Amino acid sequence: MNNDFSDNFRITNKFSIKKAATEYTGKLTKEEGIQMLALEKEKLRELQEKLYADGSQSLLVVLQAMDAAGKDSLIEHVFGGVNPQGCSVTSFKTPSSQDYAHDFLWRHYLALPQKGTIGIFNRSHYESVLVCKVHPEYNLNEKTWKSVKDFDDTFWKNRYESIRNFEKHLTQNGTTIVKIFLHVSKEEQKKRLLDRIEEKEKNWKFSAADLPERALFDEYMNCYETAINETSKDEAPWYIIPADNKWFARLAAIQIIIDTVEKMNLEFPKLSKEDKAVLEEAKSQLKSE
Repeated sequence: MNNDFSDNFRITNKFSIKKAATEYTGKLTKEEGIQMLALEKEKLRELQEKLYADGSQSLLVVLQAMDAAGKDSLIEHVFGGVNPQGCSVTSFKTPSSQDYAHDFLWRHYLALPQKGTIGIFNRSHYESVLVCKVHPEYNLNEKTWKSVKDFDDTFWKNRYESIRNFEKHLTQNGTTIVKIFLHVSKEEQKKRLLDRIEEKEKNWKFSAADLPERALFDEYMNCYETAINETSKDEAPWYIIPADNKWFARLAAIQIIIDTVEKMNLEFPKLSKEDKAVLEEAKSQLKSE
C-alpha cells in the first residue's frame, strides 16, 4: 500500500475545484495516520537542522483555506517538533495603514524567511486575489484606485502577474516555495463552526464575521480556482489537500514539505583540512586536561 501522498495533490494541469476531493484518507485509519505523522515529524526536524546548517536556502510554506479548515492546528501538529529558532509563522490579518501606504506585496517581503530557515505564511499575498476579489471595495484602501469600476479583468490579470513574478524572483534567489490549499467542504465547515459555538473551550475561536463570509462560500471557491490556475507553476506549485479529515491533511502536508526539502540538495558544511586539524588539536587539548 502506498502511504506517500506527496505527489497526489500537486496541480499540474487545469484545476477544477468542483472535481477536487475534500474527503480522502487513502487506505489509512486515523490511528495509522497519527502514528505516521509522529515519524514524519522526526524526519522534518532532522531536515530542518540540515537546512539551517547548509545556510544557502530557505523554505516558504504558504497556507490558504476557508475559515475552520484547520490551518492553525496544522501548523501546530506539523511543525511542533522543529527547532523554533529556525522557523517563523506570520499570520496575515487585515492590512494596517502602514501596509496600505505601500504596494500589496510589501508586508509579505518583510516576513520572508532568511536563508537556513523555514517561514510559514498563515494566509498570504493570495488574500489580495481572494478576499479582495470577493470584496473589491477593500482595494480602495490602497488609495491608488478611485472606484470599484477600476477592478476589471485587466486589474486582476496584473495582480496574478505580480504574484507570479514575486514568487519567481524568490525561487531564483534561494527560496523554495510550497503552496497548500486545505480544501474543506461547506458541510464540514458548518460542523466545525457549530463546534466552536457549542463547545465552551472553543467559543473564543468563533467570530460573527465567519457567517457572512460563509454565505459567499461558492464565490470564494471560484476565486480559489482562478488563483490556483493562474499561479501554480513549476517553481511555485500548488497542492490541494482534502481537509475534511484534519489528521489526514496534516500527514499529507508534512509529506509534501519533507519531499520538497529533500529535493533542495542540502548539505552539512564540509570542513577543510585546516579546520579538521584545528578540531584534532582541540580534541587533544580537551583530553589532556
